[in-house]
Formats: sequence, C-alpha cells, structure tokens
Amino acid sequence: MNLEMMQLMDEHHKSFEDEIAAKEARKIKAIRRRDKGIWFGLGMMGVIGWSVAVPTLVGVLLGVWIDLNYDGIISWTLTLLFLGLAVGCANAWYWVKKGQREIGEDIIDE
Repeated sequence: MNLEMMQLMDEHHKSFEDEIAAKEARKIKAIRRRDKGIWFGLGMMGVIGWSVAVPTLVGVLLGVWIDLNYDGIISWTLTLLFLGLAVGCANAWYWVKKGQREIGEDIIDE
C-alpha cells in the first residue's frame, strides 16, 4: 500500500513539474516576443493595407492611361480598378493566412 501511494505521488509530482515547465516556457516566449508588441501589429496592418492599395492604384493608373490613349467602348479604368482590387484582396488574404499559420505554429511549439 505504501509503495502504491509513493508511485501515485511521484506521478502527480511529475505532472506538476511538467505544468510548471510549460508555464515557464510560455513566459519566456512572451518576453522574447514583447519586442514585436503594438508596433509589430501596426506594421502588419500597414502591410495588409498597402497590399490592397498598391494593386488597386496601379490598376486605376493603367486604366486611365489606356482610356486616354485608346478609344474603346469599355472603361478600362473601371475594369482595371476592379481587377486591381481583386488582386489586392487576394494578396491581403495571403498575408492574413500567413500570420495565422505563424500563430498556429507558435501554439503548437508550446
């Protein structure tokens, strides 16, 4: 009976040690990542914003140039505006998914 009780206490002690080690590892990782903080988040928002804005503006500028230099029945400005917007949204979706993958990998590492 005494031996069983000792083994049970040993198992409980091991699980408690593992729990403490996991918490310590999370704290260390949080301290290392603290540098990213708010500036990292704002930078990511900027990347996502520019990834939509640049293709949209390129599409508009190219469409205006085509409309001014070549006569046609369709508005290339509107067409390329929507095409640039679609490309920009796909680009932003890529960056968001990449960020989610990195967050998921961090959680798995813990």
